[in-house]
Amino acid sequence: MLERVGDDMAGAAKGEWSAKNPYYTNITENYVLNGEGSKKETRHIVFALGDSGLDYKVGDALGVVPENPPHIVDELIEIQGWDRDSIVTTHNGERTLYDALKKDFEVHMASKKFVQSLAQKVVASGMKITLQMISRTRGNNQWNASEMEMLPPELKPSAPSDDPADKVDHLISDEKAMEDYLWTRDYIDIMREFDAKYSPEEFFELAGRVKPRLYSIASSHDAHPGLVELTVGIVRFSYHGRDRGGLATQFMADEIGNSNQRVGVFMSPTKSFVLPEDKDTDIIMVGPGTGIAPFRAFMEQRVFDGGKGRNWLFFGDQSAKTEFYYKDTIESWLDNGDLYRFTTAWSRDQAEKIYVQHRLKEHGAEVWEWFENGAYFYICGDKTYMAKDVHRALIEIAIEHGGMSEADATHFIEKTMMKEQKRYLRDVY
Repeated sequence: MLERVGDDMAGAAKGEWSAKNPYYTNITENYVLNGEGSKKETRHIVFALGDSGLDYKVGDALGVVPENPPHIVDELIEIQGWDRDSIVTTHNGERTLYDALKKDFEVHMASKKFVQSLAQKVVASGMKITLQMISRTRGNNQWNASEMEMLPPELKPSAPSDDPADKVDHLISDEKAMEDYLWTRDYIDIMREFDAKYSPEEFFELAGRVKPRLYSIASSHDAHPGLVELTVGIVRFSYHGRDRGGLATQFMADEIGNSNQRVGVFMSPTKSFVLPEDKDTDIIMVGPGTGIAPFRAFMEQRVFDGGKGRNWLFFGDQSAKTEFYYKDTIESWLDNGDLYRFTTAWSRDQAEKIYVQHRLKEHGAEVWEWFENGAYFYICGDKTYMAKDVHRALIEIAIEHGGMSEADATHFIEKTMMKEQKRYLRDVY
């Protein structure tokens, strides 16, 4: 992989950097935003742009090129009996086996191709092992169990097998079984389970290549020249007695930190998630949790531009005590009149859980008034639950306060606002 750092960067043209040719830079700030006692780990991370020539606008995303945790790479090499210093060839050229496993392939999670390859490695040799299959329902619950009686009630057992070859056949023939199996296992787990051996070259053919991760930028370049800032939720969990987590988030939090180690980045421009051209236009922003990231950038830009448009931010998380990200900054915007209104939804600060969609409906009359006056509406965050609930809340607001039928309200929100006028904009994931 071509790494351009420091002095090699002089005179680099804007837009030269990409996923295939990232700019390698340092993290200058990396600190936890959560208050004491929080079960979450949300970090503010700042990257220096140096003399890269990189620029961005609010609404853009930053691509981060992650690397695998050293302990996983070391364990993988040990299990397979490979020589870490041997020279291998990958899609990024020649390098040591250790570097190839750390930088070129995603070894923190297993691929379907790898499981399918077990059909050539595992035979019905009479080897007896106890194997248990589980299926799971997707949700927010975390679990860690090795015995069926320890599993949560929503997890149901499927038929076990004493023969490893039968187990492999079952996985290959049943897509859902394959998905469930891979949900809680990486290459190390599977290699141990089946005692399967591969050459480095065989493994490279089966493993997925490292892919960059995109994060909504949480800063305005006008307000922070030479820097780009992120709001990142660090993903950590445990299965089968081993700690695991998100590849890029743990890489930034644990391995990079504030060290001198460099990380590859590039800009991913948005085509649609942009501020109104008219700076006097009102905007409503809904960004719970780390979804606040682009709206911190929006607010910095709106303050810098000095327009007359009003800004209304809906934000929430579990508790005001532990998840009130950027509290001092938000309060200063309110004090200075830059933020017209700030509406919060702390889901666990009272007996009944309250979310941003509930707050939207509580303020439905005023939200509708803003819509009628041409306000833009933005949402950032979870696509599966939150964004759907907020979308439904907007339709219900149009019904109740706009006097529309269900069909007309749906048409107004989904076609008029979203597609024709392009003033209902989403950054969801």
